[in-house]
Amino acid sequence: MSLIKKEDAVLVAIDLQTKLLPAMADARNLQETVVKLVEGLRILNIPVLVTQQYTKGLGPTVPEVAEALGAFSPIEKITFSAMGEPDFTRALAETGKKTVILIGIETHICVQQTALQLAEAGYNVYVIQDCVASRKEQDNLCSQQRMAAAGITVTTYESILYELMGGAKADGFKAISAIVK
Repeated sequence: MSLIKKEDAVLVAIDLQTKLLPAMADARNLQETVVKLVEGLRILNIPVLVTQQYTKGLGPTVPEVAEALGAFSPIEKITFSAMGEPDFTRALAETGKKTVILIGIETHICVQQTALQLAEAGYNVYVIQDCVASRKEQDNLCSQQRMAAAGITVTTYESILYELMGGAKADGFKAISAIVK
């Protein structure tokens, strides 16, 4: 897989919801890192798709993440993989992007199934290791290994932001450097 290209990327945020996120291992750090990534991607004008699993039961996207995202319309899902929801697949196709930056919870369920089906459908998938989580760290780590073995790139939020910029003269470099410090 080659370097990620800004003009071909879309962020997909999976189920970062009020009744789910607090149950994750190291939830506070996860939330802070997700916010940093989202803020950086917004500076780079990367489009975003947000899913919510059974919103009635699990609540909306956590306020801090929602604030970082800005205006968005969450895509309701009841399947574990976002690819199982026609509204999601339609919205993704409408972006015209073939590279998916994937974050969210839980890694070993919804993130993993979405990643594997995205790859199967021909998308280049980048799972952001420090922006995914499960209740148990063992599930998180095992899932990341499985996705990597399937050819999905597992990387970090800081790595992906700098790769998207490509150099210190890129638009947004100073603002993004301030976010990651």
